Amino acid sequence: MKEISGTSDLYTKNIRMNWNIITSNDQLDLIEQESSKTPVVIFKHSTRCSISSMAMNRFERAWDENNGIKAYYLDLIQYRDIYDAIAEKFGVVHQSPQVIVLKDGQVIYNDSHMGISVNDIQSAAL
Repeated sequence: MKEISGTSDLYTKNIRMNWNIITSNDQLDLIEQESSKTPVVIFKHSTRCSISSMAMNRFERAWDENNGIKAYYLDLIQYRDIYDAIAEKFGVVHQSPQVIVLKDGQVIYNDSHMGISVNDIQSAAL
């Protein structure tokens, strides 16, 4: 399990996923290209928001590492400029917390807050 930089010790003790961390705008082109081979989910998380922490915890508990979807994580506090780039590149209005699922370079699922559903993501992506 990968520790997520910028989160509290209390939170990192509960991480259940091996996240791929987004740290630069340049990664967005690679993620878009990668989505033509395998579906990709981007989880946008505010480390200062209790609702975002709840949504992420629910997501991680329901996630199956072997579901064929690659998971990326964006810390909205540490990398503020990237969420604007995501909104512009993929045509999705920014929200927090939010998941965006890409397949073949297109957004196939987008939801936020307690509407985020691993079952819905898997149904849309596979």
